[in-house]
Amino acid sequence: MALSALSACIMDDNLSGLRSSGSSFSKYYGGHYETCSPSSIKCKHLSSVGPLRTFHSTNSIYRSGIKCHSVTEKRFPYSAGKKFGLDNVIEAQQFDRDILNEIFKVACEMESIEKNSSGSKMLRGFLMATLFYEPSTRTRLSFESAMKRLGGEVLTTENAREFSSAAKGETLEDTIRTVEGYSDIIVMRHFESGAARRAASTATIPVINAGDGPGQHPTQALLDVYTIEREIGRLDGIRLGLVGDLANGRTVRSLAYLIAKYQDIKIYFVSPDVVKMKDDIKVYLTSQGVEWEESTDLLQVASKCDVIYQTRIQRERFGERIDLYEAARGKYIVDQRVLSVMPKHAVVMHPLPRLDEITVEVDADPRAAYFRQVKNGLYIRMAILKLLLLGW
Repeated sequence: MALSALSACIMDDNLSGLRSSGSSFSKYYGGHYETCSPSSIKCKHLSSVGPLRTFHSTNSIYRSGIKCHSVTEKRFPYSAGKKFGLDNVIEAQQFDRDILNEIFKVACEMESIEKNSSGSKMLRGFLMATLFYEPSTRTRLSFESAMKRLGGEVLTTENAREFSSAAKGETLEDTIRTVEGYSDIIVMRHFESGAARRAASTATIPVINAGDGPGQHPTQALLDVYTIEREIGRLDGIRLGLVGDLANGRTVRSLAYLIAKYQDIKIYFVSPDVVKMKDDIKVYLTSQGVEWEESTDLLQVASKCDVIYQTRIQRERFGERIDLYEAARGKYIVDQRVLSVMPKHAVVMHPLPRLDEITVEVDADPRAAYFRQVKNGLYIRMAILKLLLLGW
């Protein structure tokens, strides 16, 4: 590369610290220089310590989608998560126990960082884009909080279904190709099952599924399993009661997939007939050697379980069939009667939001773990962002 071309790039992109030595160039990073050739130059984000990406060209430098000269850019996906084949977070089935152990270790480290008022700068220079086509409080805010607590920045679209070009008919694939040009990782919630997989197959940066219709919610399952381990002290041998809307609830589907990674698990399904657990989950659990049972008696199930995982009946999934929604709503409620038969070590969990399926009196009981569960979501999402962007 000619020195004049390099100088032009430095002027255009403020790449301070880049020096030339014959046919190679090096950049100063935290006390040392990294050397590279003109055909494979690594560049930083503008005026910040941030992620490295490699772009190949015969006579130009690229970085983060910005090219110094008019040569076609060849982009490559991130490789930070490749130790465990973790390029994206799309579904609960992609995790095994080794990955889960590593994620949970990092989540513990993230708890220490979160409690340190000075925070962390490990993700300084990284940008996370949130694309939420459905409403969210905990998931969106916890991801944004996680990114900011690690020193990163956030580009947010709170209601992408109305306030993005999707309202004009833009395809999901075109939206993803556009957004990845502005960011380093995408967190997406969508109303269609399978949308996250479509996004990941399009993007060259990591995609995290923050819920895809009635499909899955893998980061919720991660925080749920992490919470169970912290509350109960083990994961093998767990007796788990899944209660409420099991047909439409993506959280219970992902939790069932994930808890199946452990030994000697038994799951009880308690729900109105109209929202029973779908057969694909039952078939999967059987194939994994997980014992499961359907019941209509919440009190009996509660007396046997380590965890009662309550969920709301999802009005938005019923369309015009209000009669079916009203028939299902309120049939199974966790209240003082349920607490009275639960073992002392057991806990009540809920992915939230709560309507009337857990009475407010339950909140005062130490076995009510759902707000501790919310806090654990921050640590898990900090860990996921760190691992996808920086690796293990």
